[in-house]
Amino acid sequence: MAKQNVAEQFVDILVRAGVKRLYGVVGDSLNPVVDAIRRTKAIDWIQVRHEETAAFAAGAEAQITGSLAACAGSCGPGNLHLINGLYDAHRSMAPVLALASQIPSSEIGLGYFQETHPDQLFRECSHYSELISSPKQMPRLLQTAIQHAVGQSGVSVVSLPGDVASEAAPEKAVETALVTSRPSVRPGDTEIDKLAAMIDEADKVTLFCGSGTAGAHAEVMAFAEKIKSPVGHALRGKEWIQYDNPYDVGMSGLLGYGAAYEATHECDLLILLGTDFPYNAFLPDDVKIAQVDVRPERLGRRSKLDLAVWGDVRETLHCLTPRVSPKSNRRFLDKMLKKHADALEGVVKAYTRKVEKHVPIHPEYVASVLDDLAADDAVFTVDTGMCNVWAARYISPNGKRRIIGSFSHGSMANALPQAIGAQFTDRRRQVVSMSGDGGFSMLMGDFLTLVQYDLPVKVVLFNNSSLGMVELEMLVAGLPSYGTTNHNPDFAAVARAAGAYGVRVEKPKQLAGALKDAFAHKGPALVDIVTDPNALSIPPKISSEMVTGFALSASKIVLDGGVGRMLQLARSNLRNVPRP
Repeated sequence: MAKQNVAEQFVDILVRAGVKRLYGVVGDSLNPVVDAIRRTKAIDWIQVRHEETAAFAAGAEAQITGSLAACAGSCGPGNLHLINGLYDAHRSMAPVLALASQIPSSEIGLGYFQETHPDQLFRECSHYSELISSPKQMPRLLQTAIQHAVGQSGVSVVSLPGDVASEAAPEKAVETALVTSRPSVRPGDTEIDKLAAMIDEADKVTLFCGSGTAGAHAEVMAFAEKIKSPVGHALRGKEWIQYDNPYDVGMSGLLGYGAAYEATHECDLLILLGTDFPYNAFLPDDVKIAQVDVRPERLGRRSKLDLAVWGDVRETLHCLTPRVSPKSNRRFLDKMLKKHADALEGVVKAYTRKVEKHVPIHPEYVASVLDDLAADDAVFTVDTGMCNVWAARYISPNGKRRIIGSFSHGSMANALPQAIGAQFTDRRRQVVSMSGDGGFSMLMGDFLTLVQYDLPVKVVLFNNSSLGMVELEMLVAGLPSYGTTNHNPDFAAVARAAGAYGVRVEKPKQLAGALKDAFAHKGPALVDIVTDPNALSIPPKISSEMVTGFALSASKIVLDGGVGRMLQLARSNLRNVPRP
């Protein structure tokens, strides 16, 4: 039996850790690992056209499965291309192992061709980044990297010179059991008792929820019912908390809607549940605030806290809910539910008036029709920019759908690569990339990856020939828009030339049929929809202090444009408010 080399040992450990595929672009320093994969049935090499796509795809796979995913880049420029997608995965708490192959070990530090130092370069976007300079470091270093990625929910990077990868693996190497899942974290009784006392003392309590409420929907609803609390959410909390929620008061932040802002500012006690909501200008500074988070370093970094509770949301509520006294007074909750419904009534008609005649097409209308026609368990990947607005306001979560975007890192061009990773986890599940023309064209080469692997991703392209969110930022800052216009091809024709299904939609009456046909198509499809670049209006009076990029320093800026099915939910909740 031939002796195993380091590359083969590397691949075997990935398989033991549950990794199903390695996304990347081949290159000389990476060849030993790719060849080891070629000879291993338990893991697949996924060839993409750009390493940034590889990292985004791995991050999306990890978010869908909750398990470790992996990507790779060859030495120098190859692995440098990974960095943007790795930043996104790391900030999204997606467990990803990145292999950054390296130049020959004897040449490191001598200015060799394509020399970089990836073990240093990736430290800011990872929990662990180290170089394997000797076979004797295997398998311990890789196992340590995997456990950092899984245990701390983020990125680990292993740099491996090609010559070391080809060397013989050490004999009788100790392989420890791998950590492949995270434990639950329960707060201490002291913190639980303090939080219970604060809740009992407060007349008006509001819950504001983020992605840390994943898996805790039932617990949040039971808690809200017991203390008669309105429930708002951040964008990353939308998919986990908005559905089947009779206490919903909408979303806060730049893309916010409804009464979430009022609910967080008019309460006596605000409880932040599993959210690292970055826009502290939207958080109150004159109410008591308690925060619950599984990551202790995030406690109190957005606002001054009266109580910090270290624990995951589900376990915390399991302990907390039995200890709080039930509240009977619904006045604050009912007031916020009415404000929420009234706020949505005021804007919902923006996408329903004469849509059948409006050309270019209202993007709000596109998102609304997409929400109606997409599958109940669809995965939506969402480009940064105006697609974030449409997804936040029109895509309806239901407990089975997923909505993934670059919501923390804010990168362009994320939707198509993330759709690739999401689709590889299940070819039978509908995956929809909500792409803007700017983001799509930035990594458009990886549309060919869909064709090469016959991945049935449906790209719904919101084509307004502009960088819409950037134009909005310029307008709010008092600047004329400049450098934001795109001269685009017929993207549907490009898709057809690549061997995929492509259709262009320029009139509203064509929209529903085009989407239905694309969804019925068994392979990759692109629907190029010409949308109105002026769809997003802004309030008539805006001070220069109100917007700096995405960080608002003034209170409630609500962008006009409708909110889809959310109005129906608000109306339904309002009907449940007891009448005097």
